[in-house]
Amino acid sequence: MHDDEARAQSGGERAEAASKKPTPIPKFQVFILLFIQFAEPITALVIYPFVVQFVRDTGITGGDEAKTGFYAGLLESAFFLAESFTVFHFGRMSDIYGRRPTLLLAPVGLGIAMLGFGLSKTFWTLFLFRCAQGAFNGNIGVAKTVMNEISDSSNAADIFSLIPLMWSVGATMSPFMGGVLANPAAKWPDTLGKIHFLWTHPYFLPCAVAACIAFISFAFAFVGLRETLPSAIARQNKKHKKRNDFASDTDPLLPTPGHLVEQPDTAESMLPLRDLLTRPVLIAVLNHGLLCFCDMSYESLLPLVYATPIGLGGLGLKPYDIGLIMGVCGICNALVQTFLGGRVIRYFGPRRIFTASFCALILAFSAYPLLSFFAERAGRIDTAVVVVLVFQLSCSFFLYFAFSTGMIFIMDAVPNKASVGSVSGLAQMVGTTLRSLAPSFASSLFSLSVKNNLAGGYMVYIILVGLTLGAVRCSFLLPRQLRSESENQR
Repeated sequence: MHDDEARAQSGGERAEAASKKPTPIPKFQVFILLFIQFAEPITALVIYPFVVQFVRDTGITGGDEAKTGFYAGLLESAFFLAESFTVFHFGRMSDIYGRRPTLLLAPVGLGIAMLGFGLSKTFWTLFLFRCAQGAFNGNIGVAKTVMNEISDSSNAADIFSLIPLMWSVGATMSPFMGGVLANPAAKWPDTLGKIHFLWTHPYFLPCAVAACIAFISFAFAFVGLRETLPSAIARQNKKHKKRNDFASDTDPLLPTPGHLVEQPDTAESMLPLRDLLTRPVLIAVLNHGLLCFCDMSYESLLPLVYATPIGLGGLGLKPYDIGLIMGVCGICNALVQTFLGGRVIRYFGPRRIFTASFCALILAFSAYPLLSFFAERAGRIDTAVVVVLVFQLSCSFFLYFAFSTGMIFIMDAVPNKASVGSVSGLAQMVGTTLRSLAPSFASSLFSLSVKNNLAGGYMVYIILVGLTLGAVRCSFLLPRQLRSESENQR
């Protein structure tokens, strides 16, 4: 009886939370922040269609094709490794100098690095500019920090649910753009072929387009991005009052009522790193890191398993089919997040959604051996394989909910408002580092499992399911109720 009453009460609370009218979202500010984040997948993935040939053209391999994959992989990994080294420092810098100048610096550097990459002729200049691209992408944590500062508990889920939309659209567009625009002089000899520069620099055009996207995001941010760091707002207010003694809220670059939930609070100061590592912060960062690692392991296995021949435990799909499947899945994910993300998170609560996302990931990992079994039994892709494939990709939709709720927990755990950027940067650094390790870990496990027939070739999935179960246990350490919500109730 008591359990029924508790469940009814819980359901009523969820319904009340879902029906509560959220605070209006500052749409233009969110648009600018999403545009800045859109530059990350564009610049990160645009090189993938032509990077192998670009490496060959530099002559670093000396004609040895066995070395091509190694050097191409080095370029691909350098981006995320460099990003992991800078993301915390960008967050720290934003806590000192303000969000606006930090977010203005990064797109400019990113655009210049992309242009340098397209103009390079040697491998080591490619490597240098690729590292620079990753380094300047370290501002992604700052963008999420600003999203937190322009939101409150009623609309944070809606705003953070838009972040996966940018990654999905960028991850879908970027490889297509890189493949179409690479070597344009040879593709369109009657038009672009008349430009000698494009013959000598065949990969400059896709890099230049990616750079233009970064520069355009800078232009929007320069014109319309408002400062949200309380101490920086206080400094600007003081400067304006001293200069001309009129109200600072007439400045178009300073926040107006409605754009900041919290008023500037100059009493708080930025905490040293040691004081930031509180138990709530460590729990939130640990869960974010586990999510990044498990998600990237799943994502890296997807094309590998789909492309591996059926006799070796895969599906034997062609690159075109794999690209089409991943593209459609990315678009569907983006639509689900945009229209349902905020509502679902508010109704069920962040912790339930976060834990359910890991459970869905367990099902997605478990679908790999089923795909292999049915494909091998039929010797082709039959109806059973298609059904399991659709089920697996549907489970992956929950992962985007997890990233939205994960950021909500990270922001909620920050000890004080003056250190939001530092904690966000710390979480992004841990997540990016684990993302860079996950593909090698998962692909190596897959190769060992198939080659040595470990657990029938399925050992990789057993280990990854075990890790994900551990992540489910860690998710129980997250608070049932956000600190901001409990404060509002009081």
